[in-house]
Amino acid sequence: MKHSTVRLRRLARELRMLRAATEMTTEAAAEQLGWSRSKLNRFETGKGAPTTADVAAICHLYCVAESTTEALVQLTREVARRGWWTSYADVFTGSYVEFEAAAREIFLWEPLLVPGLLQTEEYAREIIQAGHPNQSDVELSRRIDARMQRKTSLLGAHPVTLRIVIAEYVLRYPVGTPDVMTRQLDEVLQAAKQPNITIQVLPTAAGVHGGTEGAFSVLTFGDDDPDLGYAECPAGEVYVEDTEQIRQLMLTFERLAATALSPEESTAFIAVVRSEYD
Repeated sequence: MKHSTVRLRRLARELRMLRAATEMTTEAAAEQLGWSRSKLNRFETGKGAPTTADVAAICHLYCVAESTTEALVQLTREVARRGWWTSYADVFTGSYVEFEAAAREIFLWEPLLVPGLLQTEEYAREIIQAGHPNQSDVELSRRIDARMQRKTSLLGAHPVTLRIVIAEYVLRYPVGTPDVMTRQLDEVLQAAKQPNITIQVLPTAAGVHGGTEGAFSVLTFGDDDPDLGYAECPAGEVYVEDTEQIRQLMLTFERLAATALSPEESTAFIAVVRSEYD
């Protein structure tokens, strides 16, 4: 069974904090529970999912209040709850989409392409087909459907807050026909009108900047859940959880945003580029 990475991460953090409050070592707690140290360590690092009985036993050992115990037992049940993305397990091989679905805010820097959350179906088809040239029409359609479902889920009834900085290159990089680009830029302009989405353009004239090493995103969750950094490359996905590294990513993002055109100037700039495709 594929467990919820987000909820498992949250549960692991709560279990670590409970043990730390008792000043017990992992070895001491595991011994009193009658477990191996590695078993408890898996639960505290999110590498293994405990049962409700396991969590109840941990709470009993740490003399946790009944209300807290009930909340953690319920969280344990929710670890196994399936999200919409599980239907596309063949497409979404990592956990990013689930983290994204749980986020309150997403800060995104993109130097090359229109971000997936803003892509039209036509634009997405061109990008996905270029990246997976040997896939069948059925497989290609599933990847496109998954991307559109992701877009609908994130920007639908309860939309996430997005702060996006894109390079001017993104607007001028020809993906598909001029008509594809026209409709895609119209989509970006429409997104920029939404109250939960802020889009800024970093013009080429700004020169060398701190985002030259590639795209990245930072996700915040609230409820004391730690922030998460993310970057993707041909070799795979990189998740950043270290507090200092995330701080550096956010600092880079804020510097990019400060150098970029304002949201209002960016909208006007995108409209000008869009007119060039007519």
